[in-house]
Amino acid sequence: MNTLPRPRSLLLLATLMLVAMMLQPADLEAQTAQSSKGNAQVVRRSFPQEAEKDRMNAWTVGLAGGLLEGAPIRLAAEMARVVDDGANLHLLPIVTRGATENLNSLLYLRGVDTAIINSDALEEYRIQAPQIRSRITYLLNLFPSELHVFVRPEITSLQDLAGRKVNFNTQGTAAAYSGPLIFSRLGIEVEKMFIPHQVALEQMRKGEMAAVVFITSKPVDAFVRGRWEAGFKFLPVQYDSKFEDYYLPATLETNEYPNLIKQGDRVSTIAVPTALVAFNWPPRSNRYQRVARFVDYLFSRIDRLQAPGFDPKWKSINLAATVPGLARFQAAQEWLDRKARSAQAPP
Repeated sequence: MNTLPRPRSLLLLATLMLVAMMLQPADLEAQTAQSSKGNAQVVRRSFPQEAEKDRMNAWTVGLAGGLLEGAPIRLAAEMARVVDDGANLHLLPIVTRGATENLNSLLYLRGVDTAIINSDALEEYRIQAPQIRSRITYLLNLFPSELHVFVRPEITSLQDLAGRKVNFNTQGTAAAYSGPLIFSRLGIEVEKMFIPHQVALEQMRKGEMAAVVFITSKPVDAFVRGRWEAGFKFLPVQYDSKFEDYYLPATLETNEYPNLIKQGDRVSTIAVPTALVAFNWPPRSNRYQRVARFVDYLFSRIDRLQAPGFDPKWKSINLAATVPGLARFQAAQEWLDRKARSAQAPP
């Protein structure tokens, strides 16, 4: 027969199995090494992505803007359009619970470098954070939000509102925060309501509400387009020492509300400055450098915001305007100083 003897066959089979067992670890080791090499290549390929992520985050500035339906978040979005420079600067508008929440976000929420606030929001922190004015600086006085105290015909003075229903709009709005604060300073205790102004205005017509308090930039569309019976009017609020810390004097004019203010008359009132503010970061910190770059882009491109297609309020912006009670962000002051020197330099 052409077969090997059985003992020799068994010996050959055993030898082959031993060789196979010896080779298997080497094969596994080679496969593992190849897999590791592949992983290393994946890691190396991810390095540029990590670098790009770091580069983008290095120049992203978070801006707390307020309620989605409010004017501040719209201004924040417009600023973001104008200063955008890819990874070199990315302004990120953030929707919050309202203008009064923006300061809280600036103080405590991660990733928020700047915010749009009403100046009197600082009052809320006066006791719990006595050093609040040193922790916040302003970049820009955006625009004033005028106080409108709109009343029924039988109301002839602010004192007549004592004990009566007065609406301050929904919680989170400027009127809901600043309105009661202003009335407290006036020493007038009213029955405070916090419902949508559209609903409150209809209740006023029926005699169920004595007044509504708007705090927003004029003119207010509800008063311009609304049809009001004789006697509905704005009450004057006199600016005096009790308002000097956060507020500014203002007036409501005939040309703004021709159906409510007689020709040649004006109604004295006060205004709450709406300001773009920043946390007072140390000058050498990365967060400070981000905001400083944002200031440079924003101030240098302010003319773009004043062009058609953007909110008309930008046309009244004065870069040098101050905000009561706050110091200007250092990089913003330096930009203004350079601009002033450049204007004075001989041609």
